[in-house]
Amino acid sequence: MKILTIDVGTGTQDIFLYDSRLDIENGFKLILPSPTMIINRQLRQATQRRQPVLLTGVTMGGGPSAWAAENHAKAGLEIFSTPDAARSFNDDLSAVESMGIKIVSDEEAKKIPSTVLRIELKDVDLDAIYQVFQKFGVSLDDLAAVSIAVFDHGAAPPDVSDRQFRFDYLDERIRTQNRLSAFAYHAHQIPEILTRLKAVVQSVANLSVPLIVMDTAPAAILGATFDPIVASRRRKIILNVGNFHTLAFRLGPDGIEGVFEHHTGLLDAGKIERLVTLLAKSTLKHEDVFNHHGHGALIYQHQILKLDDPDFNIVVTGPRRSMMAGSSLKPYFAVPFGDMMITGCFGLLAATADLIPELSEPILASLRSAGGSGTPPWELPVE
Repeated sequence: MKILTIDVGTGTQDIFLYDSRLDIENGFKLILPSPTMIINRQLRQATQRRQPVLLTGVTMGGGPSAWAAENHAKAGLEIFSTPDAARSFNDDLSAVESMGIKIVSDEEAKKIPSTVLRIELKDVDLDAIYQVFQKFGVSLDDLAAVSIAVFDHGAAPPDVSDRQFRFDYLDERIRTQNRLSAFAYHAHQIPEILTRLKAVVQSVANLSVPLIVMDTAPAAILGATFDPIVASRRRKIILNVGNFHTLAFRLGPDGIEGVFEHHTGLLDAGKIERLVTLLAKSTLKHEDVFNHHGHGALIYQHQILKLDDPDFNIVVTGPRRSMMAGSSLKPYFAVPFGDMMITGCFGLLAATADLIPELSEPILASLRSAGGSGTPPWELPVE
């Protein structure tokens, strides 16, 4: 059984092909530039050529692509965008227009001259990924499922804080299911507010196997729990220090005991240490985060945890985990199955096992048995 997992970040897209016949450490993996970085590069090249641009496609991650689009307009060059593509930069299209980007309808876009460079926006290019594997003799024609993670801020109503809206969503999912896989969905069950997850489904519309989509940070934290040291602790606080967002979950025997989310760019090691300490003590308040331009915090289990308890650990993962190097909290840097970069892919696998029970037995057997005794890759049947 094969499952393709894709964790789409700001800097990289991390791809892991799970094959139940192999020890999980032998699974094939790719670390490639993220889609938003690819768009950033295409836009910067167009700016250098002084070429006008039309953005089409669906809503995807912004950041680097948004900065490049704005710089293109600031250079005095025309840049057009269809509405769905423009929402990659801001759900408020008037804010996108204030960047110098002209919004055009899909019909208007068809009439724009062919001399204008067309760039399609989407978080996932399955055709390109299939081609890479195919060039190395690996077939993806027999997949049992595809699982994809992207960060979805949620489309807040105009009069609602984006930060509060995102955090209210986290709270609702935790109260409903109280497990990290609560942030994963079958393609047909995605809430309407999660426009980026829905756009992923549009991007892979021709997929003939089940599709699971998930938020990136919970996927990474779920994946980190399969590190043997992390798994051995009864309670832990796991931090995913991402490029834009830092999300921390306090986990215990009964599930999620607390959570906070902040913007990484507003944090340093000292601020993270303070938030983690308050989370452990069950004294962290929503205002401690929200009033400093983060998303918020909630405590569900008010037991006070001692930082020096041998059955408790502070765990770090994520692309900016180096912020916690040398921290006085002495956090453990999780390395599930020997590879931090695809931690989110392991979380996607675990969520897939939860959501598709008929696939769960081999997945969970693989996730629970590092260094197992699967078939060596060179003994697999020829595809």
